[in-house]
Amino acid sequence: MDQAPSTKQAQYPSLLDRKVIITGGASGIGEGLVEGFAAQGANVGFIDIQGSESHALVERLSGARSAPVFEQCDITNNAALELSLTRLMKTLGGCDILINNAGNDDRHSVQDVTSDYWDERMAVNLKHQFFAAKIVAPIMDEAGGGCIINLGSISWHLGLSDLVIYQTAKAAIEGLTRSLARELGRKAIRVNAIIPGNVQTPRQMQWYSPEGEQEIVDGQCLNGRIQPADIAAMALFLASDDARFCTGHNYWVDAGWR
Repeated sequence: MDQAPSTKQAQYPSLLDRKVIITGGASGIGEGLVEGFAAQGANVGFIDIQGSESHALVERLSGARSAPVFEQCDITNNAALELSLTRLMKTLGGCDILINNAGNDDRHSVQDVTSDYWDERMAVNLKHQFFAAKIVAPIMDEAGGGCIINLGSISWHLGLSDLVIYQTAKAAIEGLTRSLARELGRKAIRVNAIIPGNVQTPRQMQWYSPEGEQEIVDGQCLNGRIQPADIAAMALFLASDDARFCTGHNYWVDAGWR
């Protein structure tokens, strides 16, 4: 059912040697983002809580023009997030592009949600996006500009079940994106959001049977299953100089799922 993305990937000369930081880069969409920017010749650093998966990705991409570097971090801890971002910026020599990808879509019922669970889920899915942007923005300003891309989700637009906190956070990301674009625009920092549909990743496959996958495809305008590389393709464009006047908006990669 899945369709492999084209091997004729667009190349963006403006991404060569750009300093890119990606949160949640070890697997799924994040892994696709790391691969995509590394293939463009960018200098990529990523943050993730998963150690073994991250080291395996670094090893697999060790032959890239600039091998990715990794910082293990719990993004719900602001001090740890700032330390990891600072270390990556020191290693990379700055930050031109920040991609706030990390998140967690564990299912939950309304009655099972506690105050602590609410706070932890918001920290995973929303809070770190603001603070990561806050940390890198002065560095981007000093360098003459930059690009921030936040990962949202189609889920809240569809009103899916058992995801109320996740969908609340993802809805807020669109407001955060619009607000940051206004606040940072005069510093030549562009801020956009990508809104993925249901992306076929190993994590997502745990939720869906073949019948469930077929329901997703039936709800799309296009056949096939979205791959991490399809999300990366949008991120590459938005991060490039070709998108120099794109800011404050949401860019959907959902195969027309409604």
